[in-house]
Amino acid sequence: MHDSDPQEGPLVGENGEVGYRGVTACQAVGISYRQLDYWARTTLVVPSIRDASGSGTQRLYSFRDLVVLKVVKRLLDAGVSLQNIRKAIETLRSRGVEDLAGITLISDGTTVYECRSPEEVVDLLQGGQGVFGIAIGGAFKEIQGSLSHLPAEPAVPQPVGLPAEPAAGDELAARRARRRAG
Repeated sequence: MHDSDPQEGPLVGENGEVGYRGVTACQAVGISYRQLDYWARTTLVVPSIRDASGSGTQRLYSFRDLVVLKVVKRLLDAGVSLQNIRKAIETLRSRGVEDLAGITLISDGTTVYECRSPEEVVDLLQGGQGVFGIAIGGAFKEIQGSLSHLPAEPAVPQPVGLPAEPAAGDELAARRARRRAG
């Protein structure tokens, strides 16, 4: 089994990089060692400093790897399936996004979106198809502006049996009202 050495904390990889063993990664991220091992073996999150290469070698995760692991855990906690998380990460990688720690993801618990800017959101489970958001405050202000020069009707109920007063300039409604009145 990998990472069996009880020593914890950062270690130095072959290139002088600081890394963290699996046990430390699990504690920092809040996942089980079984999850960590499965995600590494299935290439969901592979340790970037040193992967396990046989008995006795230990995986070394970078700080950025730990951030990605935490994002995966948060997506799982939000209800996103591991299959959908895997598909989202594969879509990002196929588009050349290698540094997953440098992007913003949002989720509704089912789908995973990449938020590139306030105006651009991409559905990662639909092959990177763009989606759009509607800012309710913006729509509110737009309607207020449109209504500022349009007529409004009083919200006073009409007595039963009396014809409604036609709006000013509504000749067709005036003709109907005259016809009904006799």
